[in-house]
This record gives sequence, C-alpha cells and structure tokens, in this order.
Amino acid sequence: MPTRTQHETDDPPTDTTPESAPLTIRPTTAADGAEMWHLARGGGLDLNSSYAYLLYARDFADTCRVATVDGNVVGFVMAHRPPGRPRSVFVWQVGVSPAARGRGVAGRMIEDLLDTLDVDTLEATVTESNGASRALFGSIARNHGSEVVWHDFIRTEDFPDGHEAEPLLQIDLTGRS
Repeated sequence: MPTRTQHETDDPPTDTTPESAPLTIRPTTAADGAEMWHLARGGGLDLNSSYAYLLYARDFADTCRVATVDGNVVGFVMAHRPPGRPRSVFVWQVGVSPAARGRGVAGRMIEDLLDTLDVDTLEATVTESNGASRALFGSIARNHGSEVVWHDFIRTEDFPDGHEAEPLLQIDLTGRS
C-alpha cells in the first residue's frame, strides 16, 4: 500500500477521492504521521507540531486510526489512554479530508477504535463553537445508549494565546454491547 511520506511543498496532498471508493480503517504506522499533519494543516484544525503527529502515529498506534482510500490517508484519529485512567480513551484530534467528508469517516474511525479497546469512557475536549465535533460525539453517545456529559476543563484564561475554552466531554461506554 503506497504511503506518501514526503512532499515537495508544504501544501496538503490533493485528494480527489470518489465517494464510492472503498474506505479502509486501520491503526496508524509511523509513516502515517506526516499525512496526519498535512490533513490537519489543510483542514484548518489546531495544528500541532509535526513531531506530535509522528509520535502519536508511532507510539500510540493502538489508540490511533487512519482511514485510507486507495492507500491514501483521508482521515485520522489521534487518541491515547490518559495516565491513571486506563479504562478511558482520550480523543486528541480528528481530521477528515474535505473530499472524504459526508461519508461518516470520523464516526467510523472512532467506532473502530472503540471496538478494539477495552474502555469504559470516551473523553475529548471540544470548544463550544465546534458544532461538527459536538454533533459527532453526540452521535457516538447515542450509538452507545449514553449521553455526553460536560465538565469544565481548560478555561480561556488558562491558554496563553486567547484560545477558546476546551470543556471536557465524557461518554460512558459501559452500556454498549
């Protein structure tokens, strides 16, 4: 399966994925980190350092996923088990290529992740203005017969750059089949 690991420019890869092309979801490999970074950059997400994507893809492959079409990465989930909470998984970031949006890729990647982990709680932080992510996690909660529970977590005044507050969401997965 070809994986692009270098780009001649910093532009994200061009994605002309047809909607009917088969989608594969799998754990990440070290080679996926660069593609994850390009997707985040091209998708307008809060961009972490390229090192973070490379590290997550390599060292947290059991809790990260990529979605591919014809060997090209069209989506990713970066997640980890928080220290001291091994029965939880924290979703750090989700990105989907504009060409692959509308296919349920983000939800499918998270469900694939949950199907392989023995966890009781799904956690993430989502700003109040991020309606798409809030809808995604609300859908996941409903799929598992649960609801999203919100907690204060990182406040606007905690950020050194005026970033919007990041409340913590938790979804109880113990009732899932």
